Amino acid sequence: MGFGGISIWQLLIVLVIVLLLFGTKRLRNLGGDLGNAVKGFKKAMGDEEKKSDNEPEKLEKADEKVINGEATREKDKQ
Repeated sequence: MGFGGISIWQLLIVLVIVLLLFGTKRLRNLGGDLGNAVKGFKKAMGDEEKKSDNEPEKLEKADEKVINGEATREKDKQ
């Protein structure tokens, strides 16, 4: 007995039928496309985690200016 009641011989027969129907070139392209999609998804998830963990969101303005100052209360001034 193999996986879920399917023997190794039955799996091999199914594999041969799939290869005959689709051909090795089409299956190779399908596998490559699937691999690239998974790789892109993992990269996008990793980039999003790095962005949210390391730095706060920045405004996308070319001429940003930083103003340094000190905040005080009215009562403190008197």
